[in-house]
Amino acid sequence: MQIKERIRGYLPVVIDIETAGFNHQTDAMLEICAVIIGIDEAGKFFPKEPQHFHINPFEGANLEPSALKFNGIDIDNPLRGAIDEKLALNNMFKSIRTEIKTQDCTRAILIGHNAFFDLNFLYAASNRTKLKNPFHQFSTIDTVSLSALAFGETVLAKAINKAGIEFDNAEAHSALYDTVKTAELFCHIFNHYEFSEMPKN
Repeated sequence: MQIKERIRGYLPVVIDIETAGFNHQTDAMLEICAVIIGIDEAGKFFPKEPQHFHINPFEGANLEPSALKFNGIDIDNPLRGAIDEKLALNNMFKSIRTEIKTQDCTRAILIGHNAFFDLNFLYAASNRTKLKNPFHQFSTIDTVSLSALAFGETVLAKAINKAGIEFDNAEAHSALYDTVKTAELFCHIFNHYEFSEMPKN
């Protein structure tokens, strides 16, 4: 089975974004990670290597102190190795577009825990930087809903625990860690669901 046959021609990509607030129009995107999902010969999903960037706040961005305290990001720390959001998104979108073409998919679909939050920030940033966004504009796959169905849980850490996946709370709220764990959770749930192709007309 090819991955394009599994989700209506879409390439599944897990995204997590750490931000300086909840308003996608005014608040800075500070960190982003993407994990493209692959499929093996048995039709099982697996996460590919993550692509991760620390990002400088865009000019005029709002930085909510409570958000920075929550995610622990020090934007002035030179060891962050932060780059401008246009460069980060351009690199990320380029690899996703390459995979879309390689897998003969139509476009990418964003997978996330509270996925619409990440989609809004991603589209706000791509509009600011005037970059063409490879993700579907409004369709997402939310692991909150999948976890509620599979485990009766909506909190990421609790759902991951129910799935039998290792989770370190001390590492949480890093885009890299959360994306990798969300990708593992997504694959676990989808791989435990028996998929049958719709009958052809």
